[in-house]
Amino acid sequence: MKKALSLVLALVMCVGCLAFAGCDGGTTSDKYQIGIVQLVEHVALDAATEGFKQAVIDELGEDKVEFDFQNGQNDPNTCSTIANQFVSNNVDLIMANATPALQSAAAATGDIPILGTSVTEYGVALEIDGFNGTVGGNISGTSDLAPLDKQAEMITQWCPDAKTVGLLYCSKEANSQYQVDVIKAELEKKGLTATLYPFTDSNDLAQICTTAADSSDVIYVPTDNTVAENTGIIDNICEPKKIPVIAGEEGICSGCGIATLSISYYDLGYTTGKMAVKILRDGADISAMPIEYAENQTPKYNKQNCEALGITPLEGYEAIETN
Repeated sequence: MKKALSLVLALVMCVGCLAFAGCDGGTTSDKYQIGIVQLVEHVALDAATEGFKQAVIDELGEDKVEFDFQNGQNDPNTCSTIANQFVSNNVDLIMANATPALQSAAAATGDIPILGTSVTEYGVALEIDGFNGTVGGNISGTSDLAPLDKQAEMITQWCPDAKTVGLLYCSKEANSQYQVDVIKAELEKKGLTATLYPFTDSNDLAQICTTAADSSDVIYVPTDNTVAENTGIIDNICEPKKIPVIAGEEGICSGCGIATLSISYYDLGYTTGKMAVKILRDGADISAMPIEYAENQTPKYNKQNCEALGITPLEGYEAIETN
């Protein structure tokens, strides 16, 4: 009888210990689980992810959050696999970095909160007619859209004698198409001839870029992830031909451009992280959260490329810091 009673007491104590362990604030089960799917690793997207993680850690503490970072390898199918795995793992929130990553996450779940970043135009990315600034449902985030009219004006300021502009972009990226369409219309208002030069992926980039450089006085590239990953190809073609490149963001400009009007992707990611905290900790309704935009754009120039092309930087532009 005593042995039986001892066994019962031991079981009760064991259950009690497990209950207390489950209430321990330091256990993994009490951490917010955030899945991060990033389309590809390059300077801009990396900075956005770092800003996002830092904002969450600053607000919640490092011991209260666990990040599962996954690189999509610039492949939408891989992004879809990652997003579906996050859903299977029942993460608390998904951060989707770049348009294809956002599209994959949106297709994977209508329940888990999704925050996009480094996405130019959410209405285009998610095929929303009459987009009013709020996606609704389980999606919100931040946009990396810089004023395209001002970028078009930059082209005429930096290259006042240019008559023809080649618009080089990846046709698989919906937001790249959106940007070049807007830029083309703006340039045509100014009397310039703007021609679209879409490429499919890195395999045909060199060929299309060569055609664009041979037919244009200046080339414009938008915030495009495939371009960002392959700036060396563009630079190796355009610099010897003395064709200047105006870029949509700083990372691309540092690789192949002469000037840009760029946002801080770190700051953009940080803003996205603060949105995540509002959802996870404060219980904010993501369906009512409008898309947020970068507050400031900074005009910058690539000193090395300007010198190589014999171009004098305009006043008011900061030199891009290089390592």
